[in-house]
Amino acid sequence: MQSPKPKAVHLKDYTPVTYLIDAVSLDIQLDPEATRVASRLSLRSNPDRVARNEPLVLDGEKLTLISIALDGRNLTADDYQITDNSLTIHKVPQAPFTLDIVTACGPKANTALTGLYMSNGIYCTQCEAQGFRRITYFHDRPDVMARFTVRIEAPRAQCPVLLSNGNPGGAGDLGDGRHFAQWIDPFPKPAYLFALVAGDLASVHDTFKTMSGRDVALGIYVEKGKEDRCQWAMESLKASMLWDEKAFGREYDLDCFNIVAVSDFNMGAMENKGLNIFNDKYILALPETANDTDYVNIEAIIAHEYFHNWTGNRITCRDWFQLCLKEGLTVFRDQEFTSDLRSRAVKRIADVKTLRARQFPEDGGPLAHPVRPSSYIEINNFYTPTVYEKGAELCRMMQTLIGAAAFRKAMDFYFERHDGEAATVEDFVTCMADASGRDMAPFFRWYEQAGTPQVIAECHYDAGRKTFDLTLEQRTLPTPGQSEKVPLPIPQALGLVGPDGEDMPLDLDGVGLLNAPLIELTKQKQTFRFRNVPFRPVLSLNRGFSAPVHLVVNASPEDQLFLMGHDRDSFNRWEAGQTRGRELILAQARGQSLARDIAAYAAALETILADDRLDDAFKALMLGLPQEAEIAAAIGSNVDADAVRTARDGVRSALGQALAARLHRIWRNSRETGPYRPDPPGTARRALRYAALQFMLFGDRAKGVAAALEELADPHSMTAEMGALGALVQIETAEREAALDVFYERHQSDHLLVDKWFALHAGAAGSGAAARVERLMAHPAFNITTPNRVYALIGGLTSGNPPGFNAADGEGYRVVADTIIRLDTTNPQVAARLATGFRSWRMFDEVRREAAELHLRRILALPKLSSDVFEIVSRIVQS
Repeated sequence: MQSPKPKAVHLKDYTPVTYLIDAVSLDIQLDPEATRVASRLSLRSNPDRVARNEPLVLDGEKLTLISIALDGRNLTADDYQITDNSLTIHKVPQAPFTLDIVTACGPKANTALTGLYMSNGIYCTQCEAQGFRRITYFHDRPDVMARFTVRIEAPRAQCPVLLSNGNPGGAGDLGDGRHFAQWIDPFPKPAYLFALVAGDLASVHDTFKTMSGRDVALGIYVEKGKEDRCQWAMESLKASMLWDEKAFGREYDLDCFNIVAVSDFNMGAMENKGLNIFNDKYILALPETANDTDYVNIEAIIAHEYFHNWTGNRITCRDWFQLCLKEGLTVFRDQEFTSDLRSRAVKRIADVKTLRARQFPEDGGPLAHPVRPSSYIEINNFYTPTVYEKGAELCRMMQTLIGAAAFRKAMDFYFERHDGEAATVEDFVTCMADASGRDMAPFFRWYEQAGTPQVIAECHYDAGRKTFDLTLEQRTLPTPGQSEKVPLPIPQALGLVGPDGEDMPLDLDGVGLLNAPLIELTKQKQTFRFRNVPFRPVLSLNRGFSAPVHLVVNASPEDQLFLMGHDRDSFNRWEAGQTRGRELILAQARGQSLARDIAAYAAALETILADDRLDDAFKALMLGLPQEAEIAAAIGSNVDADAVRTARDGVRSALGQALAARLHRIWRNSRETGPYRPDPPGTARRALRYAALQFMLFGDRAKGVAAALEELADPHSMTAEMGALGALVQIETAEREAALDVFYERHQSDHLLVDKWFALHAGAAGSGAAARVERLMAHPAFNITTPNRVYALIGGLTSGNPPGFNAADGEGYRVVADTIIRLDTTNPQVAARLATGFRSWRMFDEVRREAAELHLRRILALPKLSSDVFEIVSRIVQS
């Protein structure tokens, strides 16, 4: 018998709670099998919603109720009702009252890793979005903000460290080997920000002096023996605190800030007030265990979670439909942080690559939803690229439209007006309007309309009149639940590049735009006339990726190569190269002769690589061809995943041969000569080094393999090891299998490096990818209850190996579907994330579509399918 279809929750049905919780006191006695939680709640009627003898309904899941008392009176079974997900007390006073509830939960058996669970003997919590209800009965929703006092009790030998939110409030021995610690959070917060960590942990400590002169105690807690891997995380934390003071005037507000790293975590990290909990892959780093990407990710993710202290904690979301209010805004803030610390141009390109790889496919497929969705079945499924990355783009567009000064003023308004509140997107956008004097109502459509707009540009130059007409038209395809689309305000930063490579002055119908080269498309179709244009220009549109759109400009190959060499906007130099590279790969797939085109493209790249004025990291990006998923999306239908890889590899091979001398020169001149440092110049140099190696492997396999093996024989750092091995796995050779074996033998005691090893295997080029992954699932190091391991191996197949996942025999689909079915009963969040890998199944050829649908329907046929997986798979199948 199949479970009933889960019900959707709708934004339009939002209502405040009848009873508010002003304060909560928790007394938690930790035990692996049955942790006892005694909560005291101080409640009162909500003045915004007058109670008329309404019952009190609290959320709760997988709890054992021990006792309950209202104002000191023990309640009987007739006074309340318990279901699988709630506790209802039939009659409560209208005046303020106190509710004492004692429950028990089992952290050791909690494989879903939400609520209170155990990770390698460490007690840990993850309460976002709705995990607190697995700890005690409560209003588990973000608009109920209470002050928390927490007392934790445990055996000292097993749990010498006892942490929670806020400031320390006391600690002591209890006899019989037990001890306690109290934590007091002076700031009201929703339950999803509650955190607890207890166990035998090592720690490193430092201090930070705030701009008002207060000393904040900083601590990072990790498994014993890993203390030496925390220095970069600590430096990143202090850099984040300083940047937020300078960039946004935000000072940290507690006496201490603690981070804990655990190995079993569904997400990357969590911003719990004063006690951030991290997946340890985003904390632990040494040159011999972490590569450049790890160092950059640690820096950025620590910043992201710290910035949530104001954009997420002090000001939180009224409801989960407003998730982009904290996540999109905080992603924008962490992007700005990295841009200021490293290269702004390179960071912008990297962010757009991520957006196109993760969010554009979501926006163009069955899982498309607005940045602020109007409904959901399972909120955990809406921690999506659309909410995060596209949400950040909306913040950036508003900054572009109103200017940096007005945007900063708007942010000040936001902090002043809504501190301590659960706010809405409307509150945030109103601050933008008030700071700028601009009507932001049209812009709000970006939050409510799904899909990526396509902007089609047509150009006409009149040499006699010296005018340049630019006609822009926007189109957005229908998305699930939204068949009709309305025009959006689309800012377009632009330049008209003259024959000398310099930007021409912009005279838009007599309005000079020299100091503000920005136009705005507000209708479905508009024409902009530029006067006094002395020569035919080359159009550079959507500079800096000023709007998250698909841009269609019928530029000639010559114009694309010209912009690659001359555009003063770094993003559009890269974009011109990507556009030309995509056209070459598509032409290769069609069997066209490309010798002259490849030569011209290689010459443009040669000029860029030889330019000492350019950042090495930018050069590395210019060497990167569009990814296979982007090529498949450009083809659109009846895609053969194998043919896409063959075409892309063919272009890489031709470019590798054409650029051979330059690539070898880069390889020789970029060897490490001193100690490893994760600073921007070193990171950039190494990025170019291993981008060159990848082309070398395709241009001359023997020389490329020899170079990779020489690097692997005596790697200077983990960046060197991963750079060489990551290039080597992209080709089928006996040497790569031996190199993978050596990597495992060398690093099998380090779980983070074993994750890398699994991911390398999953992404290895060649036939039989699904069989390789299935074989590795039986490896002693693989554990299906560890999210990082599942993401590395199974996720590595779905996202890192398109031909392997989309193999014509359907084996990739079968292996992933089997894993989803296994995980659904133990960790449905991870299972649902794997299921999103099927989102583009309809673009492939008929053989692949039939295989994918078979396995998707097999998942849907499960009699007790979780709401997490049901929501994702049903939407994919119904598309």
